[in-house]
Amino acid sequence: MSSSYYQRLIFDNSRTAGSYQPSRGEAVAPSELALVDHKLPVTEEQFFSPPNSLRLAWRSRPGGDWKAELWVEPWRGRDLAMAGDTLALWWLSPTPIAAADLPMLQLVLAGGRRTRPLRLGPLAGDLPADAWRQVQIPLAAFDCSTDELDFTRLRRLIFSQGIDDGAPHTLYIDEVKLRERTQTAVPAGGDVRLSARGYERHVDLRWQPLADPAIAHYQILRAAGDGPLRPVGIQGPELDRYSDYIGAAFGRYRYRAEAVGHDGRAHAVSAELTATTAPMSDDALLDMVQEACLRLYWERAHPEAGMALECVPGDEHLVALGASGFGVLAMLAGAERSFVARAAVAERLLQIVDFLGRADRFHGAWPHFLDGRDGRAVALFGRYDNGGDLVESAFMAQGLLAARQYFDRDSPVERRIRQGVTALWESIEWDWYRRTPDGPALYWHWSPEHGWHIDHPLIGWNETMIVYLLAIASPTHPVPASLYYSGWAATDERAREYRRSWGKTRDGDGYRSGLSYYGLDLDVGVGSGGPLFFTHYSYLALDPRQITDRYTNYFDNNRALALINYRYCQENPGGHQGYGPGLWGLSACDDHCGYQAHDPTPKNDNGTIAPTAALASFPYTPAQSMAALKHLYRDLGARVWGIYGFRDAYNPSVNFVSPIFMGLNQAPITVMIENWRSGLLWRLLAADPAIRAMLEKLRGAR
Repeated sequence: MSSSYYQRLIFDNSRTAGSYQPSRGEAVAPSELALVDHKLPVTEEQFFSPPNSLRLAWRSRPGGDWKAELWVEPWRGRDLAMAGDTLALWWLSPTPIAAADLPMLQLVLAGGRRTRPLRLGPLAGDLPADAWRQVQIPLAAFDCSTDELDFTRLRRLIFSQGIDDGAPHTLYIDEVKLRERTQTAVPAGGDVRLSARGYERHVDLRWQPLADPAIAHYQILRAAGDGPLRPVGIQGPELDRYSDYIGAAFGRYRYRAEAVGHDGRAHAVSAELTATTAPMSDDALLDMVQEACLRLYWERAHPEAGMALECVPGDEHLVALGASGFGVLAMLAGAERSFVARAAVAERLLQIVDFLGRADRFHGAWPHFLDGRDGRAVALFGRYDNGGDLVESAFMAQGLLAARQYFDRDSPVERRIRQGVTALWESIEWDWYRRTPDGPALYWHWSPEHGWHIDHPLIGWNETMIVYLLAIASPTHPVPASLYYSGWAATDERAREYRRSWGKTRDGDGYRSGLSYYGLDLDVGVGSGGPLFFTHYSYLALDPRQITDRYTNYFDNNRALALINYRYCQENPGGHQGYGPGLWGLSACDDHCGYQAHDPTPKNDNGTIAPTAALASFPYTPAQSMAALKHLYRDLGARVWGIYGFRDAYNPSVNFVSPIFMGLNQAPITVMIENWRSGLLWRLLAADPAIRAMLEKLRGAR
């Protein structure tokens, strides 16, 4: 998967109607600028690339001023080293605009350095009415009068008032990108091989990409019945799938896909295909969601490692260990439901096992992130994060152990999987991460250069219970079961301070809670329990029904936490838009401010819903989770549904939809739905002798 599309992209389409989130505008009277909530308006009335464009409408008057900022949208894993020597954009005006009346344009670089405003008129010329034209502006035309500018650090475009002619003007702006002046504009041609599959409210389209750098994007055209084909959307050249959400449960549609060059013209087209939508049963909807989320791990895995990327779109070589462990479990569910062939999944698992065997390890533990090309540690969170990550390694080990149980046939590939998993599992030195032979807790990180510098003991309640349980289960490097109570469920002052630090409350700081929230008794949890991923990550393969300690049974406790989360969202103390029976679930995700661990407290709730929260809670809240699935798909579909299922986050209060699908959040949907439907992953790990022995040890330590 090439990331070059996103190293050039400034704007192609808005994921939300009404206004464009990565923009800002302001006007000083008597000048005027059309804005929606201080952002640039989005219109579907005009576009160069479907389905929308930006609307820049202004009136420049003497004594006034206006400016409209268009941002290079940052997201997790995006390479913000922009590439190109020319700024290209398409624009259209419903009425003629003289060159002298066009706005000025200024560029802003990282760190705040900016060019002087550039008059667009001399470069663009007079603009006729109702005709899309591409303007190409050499970056060399911009200057700041001091020294050379590094345009790879471009972050914002600022359109601003030019001549104060007093007349109203409108520009529709689309396809704003960097390009090379010498870049080939016309693809070589060829056939686009298209396939289509209809679901209840959308049609999934897929094609064989053409390896041609002159392709700017693929355009999808749709016709209802025998009507005319009309463009409905585009997809960047690095992807080979498009989800056309129509919203109608009964319909017959014709499709064509086109490969569009940098000149804006279609140079390769597919044959027309027909697809139909029809109502689906609950089981069929569950299949649809599980399979779509699985695609992130199956289709977008790193080609050499076979493992999950941190997010898509994002760094094409940044492999995420924990997300990959979750992805292994999702692939097992996919094989069981025949979304992908068992033999193909076995081959992928063998690729992953072989890669993990040659990747960087630190006393058996892998780092949080790996370079998919060579398996080297990537210290994404800073220089101290360059060693073993015991939590992420536990997430991977959970998946590998389940795979060892699943691939039980006497074939060369499945035997090699079992042998490889056993070797990896037995070489994880859980006891090393105790720090000292008699240490009371396990620690998250260790670095060969910086040792225990991060100094993060694993203390619950959070997502890390799995680490202690697998450490107790280890056949080669075990820790005593008593460490569960001295570390994870510790009640000493250090543990209490740890919980107070992240929870900002004394409620539950001694591990046991004993409090009630929204009419529900909570046995264990800090405050109202934290984000819902606490109830998912450790229990994707470990059956919480089988885990009972001195304080609670963890299926019952997790169900209480999920219901507290649900009831909080129904009460909606923050008055956030959209919350209700079909829109609930607070967990960790990337929102409009960055990565946030949202939870059912006003201080950690900014109106952002993570679809994984409700959907991965199916085993605990099946009725509420199904209501969420149906609302997300049937009512919000076009806003939140994409090629890999539901997007990572949605906040209607600020008109935000996440640009990414995150590796940590899609697989738990597939896996926990499967655990609710069949118990597959829970059964697999429960059958492991080491896990059975661990549960006995835990019972003995109570």
